[in-house]
Amino acid sequence: MKKNKKLIIACDGESASGKSTASKLVSRKYNLMLVNSGLFYRYASRLILKHNPKKIVPFIKKKFRNLTYKTISRENLHSEEISNHVAFLAKNKKVREIVNRLQKRIIRSNKRICVEGRDIASKVLAKNPKYDLAFYFQCNLNTSSYRRWLELKKKVSLKEVKKSLKKRTQMDKKRKNSPLIKVKNAIVIRTDRLTKKQVLSKMSNHIDKIA
Repeated sequence: MKKNKKLIIACDGESASGKSTASKLVSRKYNLMLVNSGLFYRYASRLILKHNPKKIVPFIKKKFRNLTYKTISRENLHSEEISNHVAFLAKNKKVREIVNRLQKRIIRSNKRICVEGRDIASKVLAKNPKYDLAFYFQCNLNTSSYRRWLELKKKVSLKEVKKSLKKRTQMDKKRKNSPLIKVKNAIVIRTDRLTKKQVLSKMSNHIDKIA
């Protein structure tokens, strides 16, 4: 593995499908910058919930103008309130354009990077820049709900979390703008059938062929 060789990895998948954990593991192993696409939308949701602007798009555009990923990644953005709000915000085409511009700027300035989200391979890294390898994460609803419930420190009921995740995934897959899809050459990772160690091993087998 050449440390300075360009390597762009796209990780897409449903809510709580294990893509964040897997992305962290491969980023650490291969010395990649890690970008969680969902955090941009969660950050935008938190700003909207806090300031309640009259016009969302100009507000987000201004707030994202000089934003760095480091600023976003330091925030705690995994509340149920933000999760429920972000599902609707992510459907907004203009907001997605603002977020994608910022993401592309960050990606272009880092030649070794792993980006995770819902439309990374199909939209953000579809071309210029183009991903070198794409993974698509899947997990059954019972397992993903339990994981998110623990993530939220059991502050809301498991039933509520399950309902929220199911709704979010349906919205992600059915939305008009940049829906969640598996690109043809994406490698499927079933995290409900594999341990963390097995997930990393499966991903590494594919990465090592090109790294």
